[in-house]
Amino acid sequence: MRPHKTYLIVLMDALMAALSFIAALYLRLGTDKFYQAEPYLLKGTLLFTVIAVLMFLMFRLPQRVWRYASVQDLISITQAVSLAVLLFLPSMFLVNRLEGVPRSYIFIQWLLLIMLLGGPRLAYRLMQEGSLTLLSGSELIGQANRIPVLLYGLNEHTELFIRETFNNRQSQYRVVGIVDDDKTKKGREIRGVKIYGGFQDIARIVRKLRSRDDAPHKIIVADTYDKALIREIVSKADKMGMRVGVLPRLADVRGAATDKLQVKMVAVEDLLGRAQAALDRDLMESHIRGKKILVTGAGGTIGSELVRQICSYQPAEITLFENAEHNLYLIDKELEERFPEIKRSAVIGDVRNFTFLQKLFKAKKPDVVFHAAALKHVPMAEINSIETAHTNIIGTKYVADACLKCGVKQMVAISTDKAVNPCNVMGATKRAAERYVQALGQSKKKVTTQYITVRFGNVLGSTGSVVPLFRRQLEQGGPLTVTHPDMVRYFMTVREAVELVLQAAAMSAKGSYNGNIFVLDMGDPVHIKDLALQMIRLAGLKPDEDIKITFTGLRPGEKLYEELFYTFEAPEHTTYDGLMLARSQKYNLKKIEQAIASLHQAIDARDEKTVAAQIASLAPEYTKG
Repeated sequence: MRPHKTYLIVLMDALMAALSFIAALYLRLGTDKFYQAEPYLLKGTLLFTVIAVLMFLMFRLPQRVWRYASVQDLISITQAVSLAVLLFLPSMFLVNRLEGVPRSYIFIQWLLLIMLLGGPRLAYRLMQEGSLTLLSGSELIGQANRIPVLLYGLNEHTELFIRETFNNRQSQYRVVGIVDDDKTKKGREIRGVKIYGGFQDIARIVRKLRSRDDAPHKIIVADTYDKALIREIVSKADKMGMRVGVLPRLADVRGAATDKLQVKMVAVEDLLGRAQAALDRDLMESHIRGKKILVTGAGGTIGSELVRQICSYQPAEITLFENAEHNLYLIDKELEERFPEIKRSAVIGDVRNFTFLQKLFKAKKPDVVFHAAALKHVPMAEINSIETAHTNIIGTKYVADACLKCGVKQMVAISTDKAVNPCNVMGATKRAAERYVQALGQSKKKVTTQYITVRFGNVLGSTGSVVPLFRRQLEQGGPLTVTHPDMVRYFMTVREAVELVLQAAAMSAKGSYNGNIFVLDMGDPVHIKDLALQMIRLAGLKPDEDIKITFTGLRPGEKLYEELFYTFEAPEHTTYDGLMLARSQKYNLKKIEQAIASLHQAIDARDEKTVAAQIASLAPEYTKG
């Protein structure tokens, strides 16, 4: 608050204190006796005003913004006034032993001063929010032209959103009803908007509102991130020809440039994946804060999100290692803007260059290395098997070996569900990489580095994944191409996946997990056909009528379904929801190293047939699809 405004408020509050003293005496004594109180009126007024102003300053009343006056402000006013009155009595006793001062007037003054201080503040807030225009009905201006909506869910978001629609003349929405499953609230109103019933009553509520020519066009969900519930709401709304939006979390609004609640239309990411896991962010922060971190593949979908979340925990330094210059430039620029205080290095390099890796690790001395660099696109890997094996197997070995030689405390390797019973080159090479990292962690050598692997399924929105493909096809008017009507996949948002990767890294650092694989709980698998149908409906279109779905057949190396565990990996629940442990077999490090050496020779000779044979030997579960 500006200084001159603060002084003005102090002056006004002082006048209110003086006025309350005089007015309370007048109300208590009446006209005749009031003039008899003249001997102590001036002294009492000055004394009370000084005491009151000191109390107002102590409770910081002048510093509080009137625009956001609240119940908390009223409590502070009450406390300040009460203390001022209590201190005034003994002070006045020292002046004139309270001669002629009626004791009961104190209660009148107490109430009067609270009203004089609180009233203007409340009135100012009401005027700023436009609530006083109720007297003239001007709040209804433009309401008729707004989009009528139903609000689902009753919480602080609900009241905030309704208030926003009234106060913001640019708001495009008009709330015509509230839906909430608490039966005790049915029939009540919030700011004049009625609560009509629960989720099961939505169809009846919509019919009732339509009969009044107030049919809602949308259902807006207030602060629920229960994906199953949102799926049900979307399904029900679709049958009634309505779309669905969601309000942001209050935590995302507080501290933002605006305090307005912006409605976001439901995206496919809101419908897929598992419920949000409870995370131990303190443990994650303790694992990262003040440490030196290196991320390979830092410009990719997983790598860049790793970098963002790692930086939010304030590492001492972060090294971005990436072979795609443009991707590296983008993430480096983002960090420069969002985390300028964090020391960072952007390094163009290839995980297939061991000499360069070793020099970099010796120079940077990272505490933790997250290895996300990989060739991951199944069709491209099938026709570029040598390069895929070189990056995914040899590259992973080089990163792991550099960690060991340079004293890195922990290496976290990113894997995929395609590494389980692989039927394509990409999955087989990732499985081979898993086995080497596990073998190194299990070895009886003097291994000072902790090696863990984190395995998970498809990440929503990653480059080359089905969701951005469907979005492009929708923009082009269709059709949406699905390889097979029975194809299913696991999905998770990139944010959730990376959070759990960091949780696994932090958890494993506190226990004996060397050489183990953590597996993310991906929720229920999703039929790709159903995903296509959902995306068409979310776009406000009708499947088959507006946009068609065509089936193209399985591509080389594709499976109808993916798995998260081998049969010999006994899944174990950890102390964290969403994070499981795959206790694996023991591996012979020497044999795996020999096989990788033979693979490397075949890669150097560009011998595709021998490369394929060596991939199969390193991933014995591999069956070419």
